[in-house]
Amino acid sequence: MSSTLHNSFKQALKEGRPQIGLWLGLCSSYSAELLAGAGFDWLLIDGEHAPNNIQTVLTQLQAIAPYPSQPVVRPSWNDAVQIKQLLDIGAQTLLIPMVQNADEALAAVRATRYPPQGIRGVGSALARASRWNRIPDYLQQANEQMCVLVQIETREALRNLPHILDVEGIDGVFIGPADLSADMGYAGNPQHPEVKSAIENAILQIKAAGKAPGILMASPEVADRYLQLGALFVAVGVDTTLLARAAENLAARFGKGNEPPTTAGVY
Repeated sequence: MSSTLHNSFKQALKEGRPQIGLWLGLCSSYSAELLAGAGFDWLLIDGEHAPNNIQTVLTQLQAIAPYPSQPVVRPSWNDAVQIKQLLDIGAQTLLIPMVQNADEALAAVRATRYPPQGIRGVGSALARASRWNRIPDYLQQANEQMCVLVQIETREALRNLPHILDVEGIDGVFIGPADLSADMGYAGNPQHPEVKSAIENAILQIKAAGKAPGILMASPEVADRYLQLGALFVAVGVDTTLLARAAENLAARFGKGNEPPTTAGVY
């Protein structure tokens, strides 16, 4: 972790430079460090669907810190207390799940800001984020370097997208294809034409509003399509999937185990 506060991931999005990422679900600082050297622009530490907690997120942040890959942390919910803890251990970029409307988006932003702009509790002397108050004027600088990405994952959120995009402090909007396809009645099929159309329209809408569109898509061809449309932070794989499929393929090569799944889905 740098002794300065500069958020290079946020800066890249502002400058319109596409950032390619990888999802981390193994909850291991050892595998996080291994993958931090693989060349991805960002790594998503998942606290929503992987069994992470504040302590395991902390060790992964520490493992990633010496490498160019930038950490993004997903809390389990849009919860101000959990967000406060994640920020204090050094997270600067958060991906907030299941944001349905502008009020929820604003609550996410306010949770990342010190007063009077927000409600983040002040405890920097205890915090890795401030290097235990070794970063000069941390309290005055921190707000500006926070990067807030919100997830839209339902038809309701799509309807409310124009209002979400109007919220000051939202840096990017991430489309959750797995939940969105399920909400639209096509669970496990993010490639359904209706789902793909909704995703593509959302990317264009987010881009037109001057925010960064993002998505997770393991199909390289579909990921390329979203990048061409203007998506700026795109995760193209998941560590659990990479390990599982590689292991299954190796076992199958020698006639062992089960055949790997034939459909990639989102992941």
